[in-house]
Amino acid sequence: MGKLRQYIFAQLNVLFFSIFIPLFVIASVIFMIKLATYTAIIQLSMSEMGKLYLFVLPELLFYTLPLAFFVAAVLALYRLSNDNEMVVVFSLGISPAFLVRILSLPAFLLAILLLCDFLIVTPYIKTISKNFLAYKKAEAKFNLTASEFGHRFGDWMLFISKSDDKKRLYGDVVLFNKDLKEEVILIAQNAKLQNHKGNLQLQLYNGEGYAYNDETFKEMKYQTLTINDTMTKNENSYTNTQNYWNLPKPDPQDSIAIDKTNREQKYRNGVLVSNTLLSLFPLLSLFLVVALGVVHARHQKRWIYLWIFLSIVLFYAASLGLQKFLGFHTIWIVAMTWIVATYLLYRRLVGNRF
Repeated sequence: MGKLRQYIFAQLNVLFFSIFIPLFVIASVIFMIKLATYTAIIQLSMSEMGKLYLFVLPELLFYTLPLAFFVAAVLALYRLSNDNEMVVVFSLGISPAFLVRILSLPAFLLAILLLCDFLIVTPYIKTISKNFLAYKKAEAKFNLTASEFGHRFGDWMLFISKSDDKKRLYGDVVLFNKDLKEEVILIAQNAKLQNHKGNLQLQLYNGEGYAYNDETFKEMKYQTLTINDTMTKNENSYTNTQNYWNLPKPDPQDSIAIDKTNREQKYRNGVLVSNTLLSLFPLLSLFLVVALGVVHARHQKRWIYLWIFLSIVLFYAASLGLQKFLGFHTIWIVAMTWIVATYLLYRRLVGNRF
């Protein structure tokens, strides 16, 4: 039994990696194409593009691993059947249920890995990715250069005489603000633009300022002065997995926040339901794997690739589509229905024949 288990695992491993690697490469290419669209809005270096790729890596693995395992398991048994090796196995008194038990261990481990991936790892990585993109977009909003027309920097009008765009250094800078209780003019010999966690800051060095109104006139000198931009800040915070999937309740008097939270919670509940089922797909489909993979080479000629495709489409369609109507009940309804239906198919095609 041990040698038979090792032999089946060896066949499974060869087919698994030959299927997983092309799927993973195709998914990676699709993401890189999507990544190229970001460069129309923000500037990304090669290291930053690599960082974004690492951010999406858990999601790529989540969608490619279960498909690769299911297809590889079916084709491994189908290859052994066409080589008449399954006939030899069954002639020795080994039942098809033994194949289900062999495949149950890797399927169970893969399901645990996928559940940890989307429940724990992906929320944290997505939060980091959103903050990184928000940081780059905030940085791209401001392209301050020397100009006689000036720039808007929050509530300030900004005039620059000299600029080094690559280092974000500026010289002979003048800022003017008339929206305060008194009009303010700031003059600096040098300035530097910084992006601190999505907050744009202008550091002024070696300058002087004037504030005046109808009654008073004030003057000051400074060595360093920081001006914060009042742009919209969109920073996502991550505390723990539970708070990500179950959003905290907003202020009961804030109807806009309540509506936004409800829509976001509904979306995350849908993702939680569908991704749970997709994580369990390898484990729930063990009877289907044996039913499709085990054939009598002389008497049975199945359209194996068509049945694999239809099985994947049917399960994924049920997981993604029914959650909109059944909510969390989708998990046990789809899981139980799939197990019963595939077991009946297994009994008809394999269990009663071998």
